[in-house]
Amino acid sequence: MIEQNAFRTMKQITDTLLMIEPSSFGFNLDASLTNSFQQALKEFTPSQVQDIALLEFRNAVNALREHGVEVVVMKDTPGSGTPDSIFPNNWFSTHIEGPLFTYPMAPMNRRKERREDIISFLNETYRYKEHIKLEDFELQNPPHFLEGTGSLVLDRQNRIAYAALSPRTMEQPLTGFYNRLQYSPLTFRAYGPTGELIYHTNVMMCVGETFAAVGLEIIDEQDRGKVIDALQDSGKEIIELSQQQVHHCFAGNMLQVQNQQGEKILVLSKTAFDSLTENQLNKLNMHNDHLLPIPIHMIEKCGGGSIRCMLAEIFKP
Repeated sequence: MIEQNAFRTMKQITDTLLMIEPSSFGFNLDASLTNSFQQALKEFTPSQVQDIALLEFRNAVNALREHGVEVVVMKDTPGSGTPDSIFPNNWFSTHIEGPLFTYPMAPMNRRKERREDIISFLNETYRYKEHIKLEDFELQNPPHFLEGTGSLVLDRQNRIAYAALSPRTMEQPLTGFYNRLQYSPLTFRAYGPTGELIYHTNVMMCVGETFAAVGLEIIDEQDRGKVIDALQDSGKEIIELSQQQVHHCFAGNMLQVQNQQGEKILVLSKTAFDSLTENQLNKLNMHNDHLLPIPIHMIEKCGGGSIRCMLAEIFKP
């Protein structure tokens, strides 16, 4: 259990990120079965897709570093057959309370993204107190899945874990997470572009220090009220996103971070930024010192994830 006095130092945002440089980025057929955001781009060869994604990745790293954010870059293992390795937030998370979590992944080829060398690096560099392996839920019959901070959108200050239930976000491993970190669960149903349960919570919801950008209209009517109440009760200004912005522009897939100067930066894709209205931008600017739009069109279209998925937060215990 986490000691109660640890709660007094909770931080919502971090100034350090880990990113994985891709070596074989591409359309993941296994993942596409539960991710309708992915597109198979037949007009590009696999090597072209990888080359463009690599340029987008390096541009993203440079943009973050130019804004004073610390970025740790690890390289994908060549020949590992992990086309989604660019999205490390799905397989591990770190917490100021001390533990490092690893998670059960639904697509079998994504399970190879969990790397002992990266876990060892994190433990040696930041001294996490415990490694909690939720991936054991993959071994159950039937297996159960929870894909990191894709499945979980965390209000770390108020200890609320928002989770849109789906084939990749299931109750059993959620309970394991809640119990270990003493979070309050807030589960709900939300729907993707084809009416399916949306595959990850973080494509429709971003929780910052003082605001939450969320696609309310895609949340099931029976669940919408409790999400609104929880956000308002925790003091977050709700900035509502439209169904179009969530389903087609990745507007919910944003992350608030902090730079070395203590400034708050909202990282989002250029696609998301261009979709926002003047009113939404004005509200977001009130809660952030900078908005940082980054163009990652190939990664979004082919990978079915956006910039937040590329950013694994490093919270130092």
